[in-house]
Amino acid sequence: MQPQSSASFSGNRRGMPDEEGAENCALFLNKVKARAEDKGVTLVLELLNSKVDHKDYMCDHTSWGVEVMKRVNSPRVKLLYDVYHMQIMEGDVIRTIKANIQYIGHFHTGGNPGRNEIDDTQELYYPAIMRAIADSGYTGYVAHEFVPKRDPLVSLREAVLLCDV
Repeated sequence: MQPQSSASFSGNRRGMPDEEGAENCALFLNKVKARAEDKGVTLVLELLNSKVDHKDYMCDHTSWGVEVMKRVNSPRVKLLYDVYHMQIMEGDVIRTIKANIQYIGHFHTGGNPGRNEIDDTQELYYPAIMRAIADSGYTGYVAHEFVPKRDPLVSLREAVLLCDV
């Protein structure tokens, strides 16, 4: 049986300083990590952009998420690195992934701009991103999370082929 994962979210800032939000998030994850460890489930905290799609979201930079992961220090609590969202917030996707791979438990793809197909109409070059992920030793899953502009099965098939490195 494959390992299971479950996504979680940091919530919004609502005026809360980043340090306080990181502490609150770590406190919660530390309360539930033993159960995840016992059951073999990996909890993933999703990185989202607060610039376009999720205004005021707290976990909007890899460095913030990594700090939370360090405070939790569990092999069953990781980040969900959404390439689309982190391209919007930080760019420098490949270098960031390589530097922080030990804290990442799952990936999402999506074209930018528009969160559409991951083809030659957007600014991310997924073959290079996928090679960097594969070269890092990552053995988990990559999920395609985009909004197709055409036949969804054609778009999904092309995404799978594009990312099969």
